[in-house]
Amino acid sequence: MLREEHGLFQRHLCVALEIDTPMYSKIERGERKAKRSQIPIMAKVFGVDEKELLTVWLADKVLDVLENEDDVKSDAIRYVQKVIKSGK
Repeated sequence: MLREEHGLFQRHLCVALEIDTPMYSKIERGERKAKRSQIPIMAKVFGVDEKELLTVWLADKVLDVLENEDDVKSDAIRYVQKVIKSGK
């Protein structure tokens, strides 16, 4: 969505990320996740806040892990929030 909003072609991102077009296409279609090291590059290219983009990237990874855990995912999230708040 960001790429299209900025009127960029996939090849522009491929050059910036130093990957080939098929790999980037998989990332864009959700068939593969971007690497953490690619997030700052994308943030710069798109002119968005790196922390915000990193937050979305990390939240997406968490949601993937919890996808098939309907019976415990809310409890898991509450537990993680508790641990984070306690500083452990």
